[in-house]
Amino acid sequence: MGAEQPKDSLKEMDWKSLGGESKEPGLEPAVRKRLPKKIRQVPDYYFLPRRSLPYSIAFYGSFIAAGVGAGMLLEAWINKKVKEDGGVIWEFDK
Repeated sequence: MGAEQPKDSLKEMDWKSLGGESKEPGLEPAVRKRLPKKIRQVPDYYFLPRRSLPYSIAFYGSFIAAGVGAGMLLEAWINKKVKEDGGVIWEFDK
């Protein structure tokens, strides 16, 4: 019993002639891709405008400083409330 190996059609194909021009003058590819007349390029500042580095540092740094300041005010307010209530935040014994 001789086991026949299946014929591999991928090895027999002429891969060079698939993508490019054919060697025979009468054969042309069936489908041609149409290239657009004008390729639209998206500029770098399409979504966000680019600013200078010092401006960006000052702008975003102010947000960071505001967040830190708000955290410090919240911490001071919590500490004040804890001192007013006697220092007990939660009682787990009840």
